[in-house]
Amino acid sequence: MRPLELLATLWPTFPHFSRFANDVRLAGIRLNSAMMEVSEIGPALAHVGPAGSVPLWFDVKGRQMRIVSVRNDPTRLECEPNHPIRVETPVVVLFKAGEDSAVLERVEDGGRRLIFRGGPAFAVKPGESIHIRHPSLEVGGPIFTDAEREKIALVRAAGFRRYFLSYVEGRRDVDEFLDLVGSDAEVMLKIESPRGLAYVEREFRKTTNLTLVAARGDLFVEVDRPHDIIPALRTIIAGDPEACVGSRILLSVVQEPLPADLRGALQWIAEERPDAAEISRILMRVLHRPVPSCADLCEFAWLTDIGYRRMLLCDELCLKGDLLGTAVNIFDAF
Repeated sequence: MRPLELLATLWPTFPHFSRFANDVRLAGIRLNSAMMEVSEIGPALAHVGPAGSVPLWFDVKGRQMRIVSVRNDPTRLECEPNHPIRVETPVVVLFKAGEDSAVLERVEDGGRRLIFRGGPAFAVKPGESIHIRHPSLEVGGPIFTDAEREKIALVRAAGFRRYFLSYVEGRRDVDEFLDLVGSDAEVMLKIESPRGLAYVEREFRKTTNLTLVAARGDLFVEVDRPHDIIPALRTIIAGDPEACVGSRILLSVVQEPLPADLRGALQWIAEERPDAAEISRILMRVLHRPVPSCADLCEFAWLTDIGYRRMLLCDELCLKGDLLGTAVNIFDAF
């Protein structure tokens, strides 16, 4: 039986990056640039410095829908998506990993302008992902935006040969990406939608450089019903015995479950009131729970029982060094 492997999600400018880049208990570090501009990539990679002992993977965004720009007024929200879309309206759009929503009233400018009826409860910012689960949705344009191609060129020039690729839904996605990074690159294919699951069942062919990822952060939002995540996880590991499972792991370590309005208030304090940052840190320490839940530990056992030997920790858990340290210790003990 293969040993368990743990991967973390970090960014080179994090103060705890170098610590975990040399932690032999980690099998890899995923660099996620979703909220970064192209101009920030080069300086950030300069922070990597001498290669650590842990392999680095760069996360590339493909057809995943994200917000490029936002225009708010008192009555409605308008957004520009990174890909033009077509969809029957009105339709519900999910924000904040499914925890917030708004009704998309119409689509204009050839799918480049989304006009909402009112708006979601919390502020929408450029770089955020959105979800539209209606079957009429069509995502147009090239798979990789110009900005994403620039990022790929930068990290490839920096010597990267390992990548994560988001929202894989067909062989075309994989072939086009390999044309950009080289056919010998190692690629983790993130399955994050029902169409991605169909690709696993009908098209995917395992090769030495391609590995499936059950990317549960978005996949859980995209499946029709919450319990559909269970057969989805089984489908992915059946399609690739070396598959990785990622996100929504050990979340009990991050904090106690909080109502969305309280989470939003804490985020506002941290982002809009720099002078109150210490108050926010104190509140989060009060709410933080360093002991994992029984359910989280039992889930580890279930995931390994159905075949998963690789696990990827989500962004939220890796933002703070003490939280990530706790998670790595728990995984190591397990």
